[in-house]
Amino acid sequence: MTDAVAFRVGDVLSVACPFTPTRVERGLTWDHVSVRWPWWEIDTDSDFVHWNGIVALGLDSNRRVSPDVEAELFRTDPPPEHLKAGDICQVGIRPTVVHVTDVDHHDPPLETGWLPRPTLSVTVLRQGLSYREYPDESHLNGAGYTIHPGDGIPFTIELLMRPYAFLQTGDEVADTAGRAWRFDGPWDWTPFDGAQTGVVPQWPLILLTRAGSPCSDTHAEAVTAGTATGSHQETVQRWMSLTQASPTP
Repeated sequence: MTDAVAFRVGDVLSVACPFTPTRVERGLTWDHVSVRWPWWEIDTDSDFVHWNGIVALGLDSNRRVSPDVEAELFRTDPPPEHLKAGDICQVGIRPTVVHVTDVDHHDPPLETGWLPRPTLSVTVLRQGLSYREYPDESHLNGAGYTIHPGDGIPFTIELLMRPYAFLQTGDEVADTAGRAWRFDGPWDWTPFDGAQTGVVPQWPLILLTRAGSPCSDTHAEAVTAGTATGSHQETVQRWMSLTQASPTP
């Protein structure tokens, strides 16, 4: 799962990266250890960002200091407290459940100071972390931890759940209660009748339009089949059981 169209806000993923040998450049500080990054090359043509080949990794969750450190996915082996400058260690990601909070496409590719330049940014929160837990943290406001699939890091990414996979952003549907809705994401529904907050779509759903045009029979049948059993509430509960988090507002 690395293609740009393969990621959507709300997706629940398992992310991993093989542990790879590298060198410690700076031992443990109050919340980071710095290592020579084994996957990227320095972008000598970068006009705005000058990267030195080193990445600072936050402490693991049992020694977390702040929310941004807690969001770190990469780990060292041995752990940071056993490392000093000059040591050889390994860096990677053990299989970790995350949910996607934002997806950005970059054309032209993003200038980061390293190569290859990213064409895609996917921001995630780890299992157990919710957007709502950080209402005053601008660095986690709909973001979290950013990865760049396709930037040279050998991620293994598995899709565990995509709520409302049969719908596309902008779809208009009608529910069994007779209410029409616009779908802008699994937790972003707009009722056309101005219904009060707390009202949710009642399954089954009927697809009315896609991309502003009447829908095809194939697409309509997929939506009807996808909502023939279950409910919006059950979808939310399944998502929460996987993420151990609350849906984004």
